[in-house]
Amino acid sequence: MQLSRANLADIVYFLAIARHQSFSRAGLEVGISASALSHAMKGLESRLGVRLLNRTTRSVTLTSAGEELQGLISTPVNDIGQALEALNRLRDEPAGRIRLNVLSDGAKLLLGPVLPVFIERYPDIEIDLTVTNKMVDIIGDGHDAGIRFGGTVPEDMIAQRLSPDIAWAVVGAAQYFQSFGIPKHPDDLKRHRCLRIRLGNARIYHWQFTKNGQQLEIDVPGAITLDETRIGLALVNRGAGLMYVPAAVVASQIADGSLRRVLEDWTHVDPGFHIYYSSSRQLPVGLRLLIDLIRELDPMGAIP
Repeated sequence: MQLSRANLADIVYFLAIARHQSFSRAGLEVGISASALSHAMKGLESRLGVRLLNRTTRSVTLTSAGEELQGLISTPVNDIGQALEALNRLRDEPAGRIRLNVLSDGAKLLLGPVLPVFIERYPDIEIDLTVTNKMVDIIGDGHDAGIRFGGTVPEDMIAQRLSPDIAWAVVGAAQYFQSFGIPKHPDDLKRHRCLRIRLGNARIYHWQFTKNGQQLEIDVPGAITLDETRIGLALVNRGAGLMYVPAAVVASQIADGSLRRVLEDWTHVDPGFHIYYSSSRQLPVGLRLLIDLIRELDPMGAIP
């Protein structure tokens, strides 16, 4: 079979489906609809004379022929992509698209201040941003990079620090403290209403505290469990309970008095935000420029 333009496009589509095992998620990556992807794969299978995909109403998996084709073409297609990316570095105006998977707090604190400047400076670079606190395989999901707290970055990735360490704060609204009092020690939280945190791996987070070398982890009580900061802040501002949150996220609300910080002498500090990406892929020009701009603008203060 000749490597026509249509066949080359279908090979790119096939590899996206193989990575995601989903027509809809692969369609988001390559920019066409799930039905168009399915039609393209039927055409490729017809031209090859073999079935590449097992389709059900809920999933897509590779047949043995599909697995063999994936193994044969993944490296050459990746090499082509890296070669084109290398040429992009020679352009007067960088272009392309970068796909990022980012924690919600990282999106607010790092990308919120930086992206308006980035798109003004590099108008030909597109940014596809997924904001989620779930732990995902960024490569398998088709992302170029992820942004997470330093302690949660997968060990097989290259990581670069983008912020100073993160100090955590316990905050509440005035009406909450009027009704339930002010905790003086982390153990006092066991008698308070707290907004519990579900981590990206579905585990319930125990609030951490540090003072004079002493470390405590408190499994706080609370009727509400959440995994996203914005809804938590909406609730805590209405007196629903206490919240454990990066201090930088609530700095303005603490400053204007709408929220009060407690247990400040027990502040726990974690590694700051890091951007991470595969060591087996060439760093896209757009991603390198974004990292450089975050370091230039330094939206969260001096990076160590």
